[in-house]
Amino acid sequence: MFYAAFLAGARAQGTSSAPKLTIREIRAVRLRGGFNSRFIRIYTDQGLTGTGETMDTVGAEDIVNSFMGPQLAGRDPLDIEGILFDLWGWKRSSGGGPPSPLFMRGMGGPYLSAISGVEMALWDLAGKAMNVPVYRLLGGRVRQKIPVYLHAATPDEATAIIAQTKVKALKIGMDYTPDEWTLKKGLDPGKLWGLHLNNAQLDDVANLVGSFRDKLGKTFDIALECHARYDVESAIQLCRLVEPFRPMWVEEPIPSDDVDAMLRIRNNTRVPIAAGENIYSRFGYRAFLEKEALSIIQPDMSKTGGLLESRKIASMAEVYSIPVAPHGVASPLATMAYAHVSATMPNLMILEWTHYLNKQYTSLTEPVTLNDGFLEVSDKPGIGVALNDAAVNERVEPGYKPL
Repeated sequence: MFYAAFLAGARAQGTSSAPKLTIREIRAVRLRGGFNSRFIRIYTDQGLTGTGETMDTVGAEDIVNSFMGPQLAGRDPLDIEGILFDLWGWKRSSGGGPPSPLFMRGMGGPYLSAISGVEMALWDLAGKAMNVPVYRLLGGRVRQKIPVYLHAATPDEATAIIAQTKVKALKIGMDYTPDEWTLKKGLDPGKLWGLHLNNAQLDDVANLVGSFRDKLGKTFDIALECHARYDVESAIQLCRLVEPFRPMWVEEPIPSDDVDAMLRIRNNTRVPIAAGENIYSRFGYRAFLEKEALSIIQPDMSKTGGLLESRKIASMAEVYSIPVAPHGVASPLATMAYAHVSATMPNLMILEWTHYLNKQYTSLTEPVTLNDGFLEVSDKPGIGVALNDAAVNERVEPGYKPL
């Protein structure tokens, strides 16, 4: 692997290029106020630290504090592949306590989210240790800036966001408004998932997408988020109805549990079908890629196994000429980490940044801004975005040791 050669070369130059480090502690925190992000920091014996982020999880922070941190104490943090090899379950962990990582990992869930956050922190630490940005450790970049898309609930909000940020694409969704208005017209009004859409609801979908297209014109890209709500037949009808509006993609029309069902949808519509935030690791993506069940894949680097795992997934997709549009619901810290990986992907399409205009999230880090709708990849060592420790520690939930 490129990183191994880079590390060997750096160490051949002496400890000034790749210092000998030992993990002293790994600490994870959960924040008050419903924050999705969990932050993870690795501390070393020489005072150097690395910071990562994970989300969409219940318990990953506790897995880090009670299991992964003690297990990795004393390890060389620059031995990233070796650490991942053990965390994925290929080496027996210390006796007693929790079950083998091989069983805990499965194909997703809190354990894999914890791995993802720790792995991100390891890359941040490695970049700082060798005084290079993460993208250089992953083989170097093929682009210097990353196209980004944001979210909009209404056509008027969309025009305001475009004017402010100059993004070239937006994502819209049927559930982006608090009252979930279209659900009230259903055959089972209290049901939120596995929905079979009736004519009124299907018309609502078409009218929503049409209203954005009318407001934004034909050249602006619009993606439709479905949040895995529908059954297969409803998804097919929905996709066919929005075909005239030429969406960039229809995202997760059904849950990502049935590859053949997703393929059936893709084969029955002309709109691109995207999914991936709930597909875990390259092993989970394998069937979707081999059967070409998706037009676009959307790995979440904070959930699917980490930055390197996501780069491997992108390489697999490249073989099938499938583009990558990484899922992103993180703070600027992890978003910049995603940008480092995205910069190395020949088949990158666009990166999601859900909370770019949300000060509750952006205040947790040093400032990061878009430039003409693009995110410029940091050239600073590591990820290149520091946490605002004061803002984070002010919101840490009781029972967690501050970063």
